[in-house]
Amino acid sequence: MKNKINGKSVLITAGAQGIGESITRHFIDSGANVAIHYFSSAETANQLVEYAIGKGQKAIAISGDLTKEANANALVEKTVEAFGSLNVLINNAGSLVARNLLSEMEADFWHKVMDINLTSMMFVTRAAAPHLSKNESSSIVNLASLAGRKGGHHGSLAYATSKGAILTFTRALSSELGGQGIRVNAVAPGLILGTSFHDTHTTKESADATTASIPIQRAGNADDVARAVLYLASEYDGFITGATLDINGGVYNM
Repeated sequence: MKNKINGKSVLITAGAQGIGESITRHFIDSGANVAIHYFSSAETANQLVEYAIGKGQKAIAISGDLTKEANANALVEKTVEAFGSLNVLINNAGSLVARNLLSEMEADFWHKVMDINLTSMMFVTRAAAPHLSKNESSSIVNLASLAGRKGGHHGSLAYATSKGAILTFTRALSSELGGQGIRVNAVAPGLILGTSFHDTHTTKESADATTASIPIQRAGNADDVARAVLYLASEYDGFITGATLDINGGVYNM
């Protein structure tokens, strides 16, 4: 995979925390030039830039609220300006925000979750596609979730719906962009402990109960997801597109 990624230009949204940070490190270790988008994790983003530069690669950190179209466009423009091209887009930005049942769902909250998880992904992908299509082969990997498969835990209606939409977005986009040499795939992580997402939104009791139900008897970690993302992005001349790779220890295996 290193030979496929070495010297390539990669843009990773929310690339400085949790799963995103691990994805960024895996791409750096594989020789990529990385554009690290962040919203609030400036310190980690700058540390990752230094890490990449220390290995002789190019790297930049770019902040921005990607629910705003202008920021998404600027993110891609700055990336291409810094590297001269774009080979891989990793759409990692997203959040559960909070747990709300249907009975307490407010329109503003619903739209906020959809904008963070889905609309921002569309904005960045739309801006990136013309640059990705200039290469003989390019790749997009979208971060979905097991919640998009199974509906999620209590109170994650909006989040699960948005992540389910990402599965469809991936399939539709793979068809639309395939003729331009762009493969589009997704990963759907299950319980990934040690990240701010689950530290914030998952209780220890819930995590323990979920872990006990996982066939391989452990929760996932950020590196489990990062390796899968790197694999999908690295398969430049491959035949995998429109697929979702489930990373959940066997909880969902259809």
